[in-house]
Amino acid sequence: GAGAEAAALDWRKCDAVGKILAACPQQCLSLEDYYRQVCPQILDLLHIQDKAAARQFQRVATSTLLTMAREQPELAERHLLQPLLAPLRRCSQPAELALEDLTAGAVLVSEAELGSCVEDVLKVYVVGNDSSSLLLGSLQAVLGVVFSLYSFAKQNVSYLRSPCQDILLWFLEKAEREQSLAVLEGLARLSSLVPTLHPQCQLRVGSEGGAAIVVGEAISDEDEALYQKISLEQCHVESLVELLSHCQKSGLAGDFFIHCLKELTQVAAEDQAAPNPAVQPGGSLLELEQYQARQGRKLLVLQLVAALCEGVSDTVFTDIVQVQQFLAAVLQRACAHPAQGPGAAAEAQTLAMAMGLVAAVLGGAVQLKSSDFVVLKQLEPLLEELSRTYPDPLTQELASDLRIAICTHGACSPGTVGAAAEGVLGRQPGTAAQSPAGAPGRAPSPRHGSPSAHGGGSSEQSTMSREPGASGASAAPCADSPAPAGLRELLVSAYDPQPPGRAAALRRLASLVTQRHPEALQLQEKLLQVFLENVQHEDAFVYLSAIQGVALLSSEYPERILPVLLAQYECPAQGTQGAVAAVTRMKLGEVLMRVTRALGDMVFQHREPLIRAFLRGARDPDSALRASSLSNLGELCQHLGFQLGSIIQEVTCCVTAIARTDPEAEVRRAAVHVVVLLLRGLSEKVTEVLQDVLRDLYRLLKHVVRAERDAATVLHAQLALEELDTAVRRVLFPPQTLEKKIVVLP
Repeated sequence: GAGAEAAALDWRKCDAVGKILAACPQQCLSLEDYYRQVCPQILDLLHIQDKAAARQFQRVATSTLLTMAREQPELAERHLLQPLLAPLRRCSQPAELALEDLTAGAVLVSEAELGSCVEDVLKVYVVGNDSSSLLLGSLQAVLGVVFSLYSFAKQNVSYLRSPCQDILLWFLEKAEREQSLAVLEGLARLSSLVPTLHPQCQLRVGSEGGAAIVVGEAISDEDEALYQKISLEQCHVESLVELLSHCQKSGLAGDFFIHCLKELTQVAAEDQAAPNPAVQPGGSLLELEQYQARQGRKLLVLQLVAALCEGVSDTVFTDIVQVQQFLAAVLQRACAHPAQGPGAAAEAQTLAMAMGLVAAVLGGAVQLKSSDFVVLKQLEPLLEELSRTYPDPLTQELASDLRIAICTHGACSPGTVGAAAEGVLGRQPGTAAQSPAGAPGRAPSPRHGSPSAHGGGSSEQSTMSREPGASGASAAPCADSPAPAGLRELLVSAYDPQPPGRAAALRRLASLVTQRHPEALQLQEKLLQVFLENVQHEDAFVYLSAIQGVALLSSEYPERILPVLLAQYECPAQGTQGAVAAVTRMKLGEVLMRVTRALGDMVFQHREPLIRAFLRGARDPDSALRASSLSNLGELCQHLGFQLGSIIQEVTCCVTAIARTDPEAEVRRAAVHVVVLLLRGLSEKVTEVLQDVLRDLYRLLKHVVRAERDAATVLHAQLALEELDTAVRRVLFPPQTLEKKIVVLP
């Protein structure tokens, strides 16, 4: 009411003052001189420290800047925007920096200057919210540096993460869609449209929670330089995917996903047209460099597509147009390059997923309107070409049937279309689609026409994501229980040489355990054997499904299965190599932790075997297994409520010895982290439970702080000392409480 009116009036006053400041007075002979004198003072208004007056001064400064940008864009850019963005432009890619004259570690942009610049950009661009071409163009020139800063802040603890994210999201929202896609392509390092952070510049954590930009040290070791480059690219891809996860409602994430798919098709076509010059006689060095650049671009696009599939695929498409564009990109790729060679299985699975998605859309997963069929008809030429040229006859038949269904608006839908839709939606043949569902969470089996692909419970119930117009979040589990023949088929499929089929069978078996299917429970030993053998598989999709299955089975029958898991964790199978055995034991450790979470309070009766198993793992020759075992030990202590009993002496002695003597930093770090968890979890009881070993733990932590070279381990030790200090102070100086007593005298 009155508060809103007062705020609006206050804003109008600030706007009026801004217009007055933007107008050149008659006494001033030159507009250039006026801007040169006034603009620095306007920028200083953004830095007023008085909280009471800061908001009004900032409004005046923002209003003045936006007014000047509208009325005199050239002068505003020269005297306002360029000084405002100077710290970011100073370290961008095209900057003329004489870095060779600077020593490594020299500060280019201080922490205070960089933090002030980011806050000023947020106030002017995001809060001012004026999406003129001048402002968007000037901001685009520094978006690469802002994105690098956002990615850096995401990996560290910094207050700059939120303002950088707001700046990036504001630009992507306000710019035209083509411009936003081009900027995203530049941020992904697929183009040079967006200037990036200079390769010789490096971000460093600041002492006040910000960041500074310094001259980086040259890395002489080629392997280390390559590792740093790959790590940085991976970090940028993850940050870009997280940024796009906030752009799903606007459809930008879906458009960029489709753009990457088209880019992948184009790169593959160029790669096929230009063979590898390294294997051809007479190939020039230039051709070899161009080939390597294409391969690097292809790998980057593949990495982007994979990260987008994993990070934002659940709701990446917001309308039927984007679904059609996605399908067109996949079908066009299949028409241009039929599945052959080493990646044939993956190509076939991708095509099967796309065609199954078309069948699911036509089969009722989405409520289609007549306008949607107009969009889907754009797939007709691709389906026709696929039905004529694709080598697989079943795929040809399905493509022809899908084309018929689209042309008849679903009135004529052959049986293969229904079978493909059922494979995607996870329904048994003959069950009705009562609740619409969205895009599938996995690719259907490429055997579209074979009964074994969809009958008798062999089809897995897929996780569903919402599509526009969908009222249900997911498809319900099948009511019909699979027959023994169907269960046997699943057990056979669990050894499928193709990872997607094997993982699908394992997840279906795990769901049967969750539903307490009687036939599956009778074969629990066989199921355990199947899951444990697949835990050793190298494909993450397979072994994660197997881990989930073992965990579900163990939580149902902990008395029978947990001893088997503990025995295999402590003594790996004979004949396996050391590295393979260590990896398998780490996977079994993940199984044990999932079982621990599922058991809840019942885990206390298995307390000592679990702790001893992880203590033995902490003494393994493999450093990764030692660190994993200590991490599991710390989490187990949390689930036990730190009620370890008499075995706590063994735990503290083990972590103390490891933290002092282990040669690997990651293992020492994990050991100190266990101490942190113990001290934090025991809190006030620390002096009672750890009274016999408290002095040893204190000496250990002081030793780590003084002598440890690993910064993260030192940080853990300092946190542990703070926890210990707080707990001891609470015991020595308990808070005084005032009590009021009434005493009745005799």
